[in-house]
Amino acid sequence: MKKRLKNLTEIKVEPLKDNFVQPSIPVAQPASNTVITTKNFPSAESNSDIDVKASPLAKKLADEKGINLKFVNGTGTEGRIIKRDIDNFQGKSIVSGQESFQDEPVSQMRKVIAQRLAESKFTAPHFYLTVSIDMDNAIQARKSINSSISPSKISFNDFVVKAVAASLIDHPKVNASWYGDFIRYNKHVHIGVAVAVDDGLLVPVVRFANEKSLTQIGDEVKLLAQKAKDKKLQPEEWEGNTFTISNLGMFGIDEFTAIINTPDACILAIGGIQQVPVVKNGEIVPGNTMKVTLSCDHRVVDGAVGSSFLNTFKNYLENPVLLLGKDSI
Repeated sequence: MKKRLKNLTEIKVEPLKDNFVQPSIPVAQPASNTVITTKNFPSAESNSDIDVKASPLAKKLADEKGINLKFVNGTGTEGRIIKRDIDNFQGKSIVSGQESFQDEPVSQMRKVIAQRLAESKFTAPHFYLTVSIDMDNAIQARKSINSSISPSKISFNDFVVKAVAASLIDHPKVNASWYGDFIRYNKHVHIGVAVAVDDGLLVPVVRFANEKSLTQIGDEVKLLAQKAKDKKLQPEEWEGNTFTISNLGMFGIDEFTAIINTPDACILAIGGIQQVPVVKNGEIVPGNTMKVTLSCDHRVVDGAVGSSFLNTFKNYLENPVLLLGKDSI
């Protein structure tokens, strides 16, 4: 079997794992390696460089106030700039600045992420499919569940994970992995959920997501996300994903494209819910829409297959009752 490519929303390293970073890898460099550099620069044009007629007192006052004599009209003899001209001046001042920067060593985690992202992006031929989803029914369903049914609070991301899991069962060709000499079509559904941590991204995995309720998914994602941030994820908790979700909606992002977390065939990028005018029954009314983009590895998934999956996912979120069977909450 050929080496497997990895990535976060993206990338790869030895020994190869099914997610981006191994807990044994240090994620920070000693602070002593940090270099902070500051360089002072004179103003682009100082008064000493300006060829103007001005009294010594006017020049002194101008320097003290940061006034550029080039823009001062002199009212003294033969247009000489004098004290009152500086006192009454309301125009441009001399601007001086300071360039500074801070160099920090690249952590091992960031190196791994960079390597896997680059290998995924330049090895797997990506193409992208975007749809807008009417979230009105999902909003109402979540409100009802959280107010009267579920012992735990359900997030929109939990709906997304549940809808993706159901859609992968309907479209097994998307639940696939590229291995060079063969394509693996996974019959189980293990969904990686990208989590931002201090030094990069980790992708804990919700295993058998299609068999879990919204509450179970929500509780598990919260637990895994906290363990990721605390650097306490175990190997079995970040390995084996068959599909990945990256959700930046909570950060105010409308839509984006994500790099495939190889060897997965696809990754789904989730934007935020936007209140926008929509047309319903021939009338323009307030609505709530969410844009999602499916990144596909064209070696595994063709446009028609990816489109079918995305439309099924859209249908589940627009009609969440389809997800809410007896054991789904």
